[in-house]
Amino acid sequence: MNLGSFTFDTPIFLAPMAGVTDTAYRVIAHDLGCPLCYAEMVSAQGIHYRNERTLSMLQSEPGERPLAIQLFAKEPNMAAEAAAYIEELGTADILDFNMGCPAPKIVKNGEGSALLRDPDRAYAILSAIRKAVRMPFTVKMRKGWDDSHVNVVEMAKLAEAAGVDAIAVHGRTREQFYAGNADWNIIRHVKEAVSIPVIANGDIRTFDDLDRVRRVTGCDGVMVARAAQGNPWIFRRLTHYWRTGERLPGPTMRERAEVVLRHLDLLLHYKGDYLGPREMRKHATWYTKGITHGAHLRDAFNHATTREEFRAILDEMLAMEP
Repeated sequence: MNLGSFTFDTPIFLAPMAGVTDTAYRVIAHDLGCPLCYAEMVSAQGIHYRNERTLSMLQSEPGERPLAIQLFAKEPNMAAEAAAYIEELGTADILDFNMGCPAPKIVKNGEGSALLRDPDRAYAILSAIRKAVRMPFTVKMRKGWDDSHVNVVEMAKLAEAAGVDAIAVHGRTREQFYAGNADWNIIRHVKEAVSIPVIANGDIRTFDDLDRVRRVTGCDGVMVARAAQGNPWIFRRLTHYWRTGERLPGPTMRERAEVVLRHLDLLLHYKGDYLGPREMRKHATWYTKGITHGAHLRDAFNHATTREEFRAILDEMLAMEP
């Protein structure tokens, strides 16, 4: 799959997730085989007003490149201004635009998946961004607003006409949020309707899921979201499977502990001694999902405030291994 000058032989990408796909997690995912990570979405308005937290989200590390940064906006001029700022900053290689976020505060402001109900505005924004930047430009959208308003094929055609280089489709409506099953058939309809690459998103967790989504949709690539939470090894395993057909085993307990500690160290580096451990708690909860004594470990992690406390819990976890 090609995006501008970039070629991805195993196009299995990390989806943008607010509060998850920060620099620390992206570095780990990249090192474990993810060829392209999407950063958590940033506000065009925040860039316009040079909000300190927003600007900090635009930073990246050389070891995680190529990197895609996702923008959300409701107004063409501000979207174009923010896109140009990102391109000039040079910390990302690909720009993405969000037309899929279902969060009420985003939708209420006319952003994210709210744009699915306003095709003219969506087209104006995408066109303005395309005119503002030369870097590869993608868009992520949902199936539609609800089951009575499924318009992703129409929106995909508009995106292609606006000059977007690729489209990622989450096979759920806004009203579904993350419930129910992703509709892969609608992604196939999008693929049949446009000539640019289509990336499938939704319910891709296993080797069999990867086989089925490629067969059903004919997609050019896939995007993994919630299945990557606490599971960065999914990229090593799925990309290897894409290349060879071999199903690698999951991580050992020691590998799991080593990555948890590395993740914590990265968060300490980027976010400090107070915020780092507290943000690590949710990740540690995901990392220990499905393992022996997981509930006990999660309770312990949720009270940890220092690296030493996390390390002691990880030592306990390894001691529990049969």
